Amino acid sequence: MKTELAKDLAYLGLLDKAREIYDELGEQAALSYIKNSHRLLSKVYHPDLNPLNDEKALKAQRRLNQISEHINRLQDKEIIEVLTERKSPPIGPGVPGKEAKKKILVVEDEFGLHEIFREIFHMEGYEVRIATNGLNGYQIYKEFKPNLVFTDIIMPEMDGLELVSKIREIDPRIKVVYMSGFFGIKNLKERIRDEVEKYGYLTFSKPFKLSHMLEIVNEYLST
Repeated sequence: MKTELAKDLAYLGLLDKAREIYDELGEQAALSYIKNSHRLLSKVYHPDLNPLNDEKALKAQRRLNQISEHINRLQDKEIIEVLTERKSPPIGPGVPGKEAKKKILVVEDEFGLHEIFREIFHMEGYEVRIATNGLNGYQIYKEFKPNLVFTDIIMPEMDGLELVSKIREIDPRIKVVYMSGFFGIKNLKERIRDEVEKYGYLTFSKPFKLSHMLEIVNEYLST
């Protein structure tokens, strides 16, 4: 059962992060991450909320249900043993992770929201890094070299537009998705319009449907 739990956590993109938390914060933090993440993703990937991707949502739900069953049957110490076994389990053909993953940098200063984006993109098979402001995002970008920057606009330290401007100095062809709840502000609206018209970036106005966002981002990265 421990092997099956490891496979399901790897498939859903939770295993590596759980190990990272275990190394940095210890057993209780890692256990909390696993138990809370699978509950959150069960809600996010409910088929009723993803009518455009119902087959993928159902597949994810089955893996999440398996994780729930394993967690209920295993003792905490057995779950930790899954994390301390450092050989990653095979996750099978045709699932995320078998081929080289595309990389997404998420820049978002709202903790609960950027954690949701992290898990959602992991489940889609992407490698993900998180930054909490533009300045932090720029430093991570230089090390991570993502295929896509998925960024909020209004943030402390450095806003999303300033961040992307600096990134373009390194990679003029970087793909960008802007998100904000303030696109209606006149000055911001004009700045975004110029960015979209000149560079073809995508925008999402908060709140938005995650299923729709994933469909658009997957298509954007495939071109």
